[in-house]
Amino acid sequence: MNIFQRAAIATLSLLWLAMPSAAAQEFPSKPIRLIVPYPPGGSTDIMARVLQEPLAKLLGQPIVIENKAGAAGVIGAVEVARAQPDGYTLLFPNNGVVSIGPFLQKVPDFDPAKAYAAVSLVSRAPLQLVVHPSLPVADVAGLLAHAKSHPDSLFYASAGLGSLGHLSSELFLRAAGVKMTHVPYKGQAPTLQAVLTNEVAMLLTTSSGQMNGYIKEGKLKLLGVSSREPSSLAPGIDPIGKALPGYAVDVWFGILAPAGTPPAVIAKLNAALVTALADEGIRQRFVGFGVEATSSTPAALDAMIAAEIPIWRKIIDEQQIKAE
Repeated sequence: MNIFQRAAIATLSLLWLAMPSAAAQEFPSKPIRLIVPYPPGGSTDIMARVLQEPLAKLLGQPIVIENKAGAAGVIGAVEVARAQPDGYTLLFPNNGVVSIGPFLQKVPDFDPAKAYAAVSLVSRAPLQLVVHPSLPVADVAGLLAHAKSHPDSLFYASAGLGSLGHLSSELFLRAAGVKMTHVPYKGQAPTLQAVLTNEVAMLLTTSSGQMNGYIKEGKLKLLGVSSREPSSLAPGIDPIGKALPGYAVDVWFGILAPAGTPPAVIAKLNAALVTALADEGIRQRFVGFGVEATSSTPAALDAMIAAEIPIWRKIIDEQQIKAE
């Protein structure tokens, strides 16, 4: 190989190495697709549309929201995982889509722990533990004592097999060493009715305006929240972990890109989200949806996903839970 060939190869190598950074510097140069893995009108979709215009202004390109529902969010999740890792196709999931759904559906050749590059958290909220007012308990400690003295006589509701409420309830019961019988329903609305009519004793679920109304009217008794610290979404209510040390579950929503997306592109997307989520108007609107606007570093969201996947997968595998 002569000196000219060596020089040519060296030049091509330098150009190849420069390409990703050059592309990142130009990013974004076209509209960005934001895949919401649920139908229009739900909480995830509404939050995405609140952020749509602010992010478009900050990034200088339109944000095109596409609803790709199906298989508990896994259809949209897989589409983004297999998209080009260039920052132009993003996923807006909650932890049910990433940390639970794939293990219920048994998606071949898809590992959610390796499929994405995290961009940022968008919001988070605790689950709320409610019981029928007739249950003779005043707090979580009282509920656990009552359950231990009445083994196998209490029932709890969830929004379906493999739902976050189902798995979080099982985690709660296992940590406490008590047993209750699971009664799955189809969605949150019938679970609320089940507790209201005393068909079941307990429900661990996300907050909603309807549920908060029942709590204020005394038709439901709120005993605790699943967050590690007290939540501003439920003032004056203790974390479940106060009675059951170590127990903590959050519902989170975040933005993910396909694995392999250039770090510089991730950084630009993260900066735009951090700025948008700091806006007080957006923060107040999110509170109205029952969540707290919360940004994060990509590394923090990556760590959160990596930490919770084994927890949910263990329960799913042990109980052999499959998608309905």
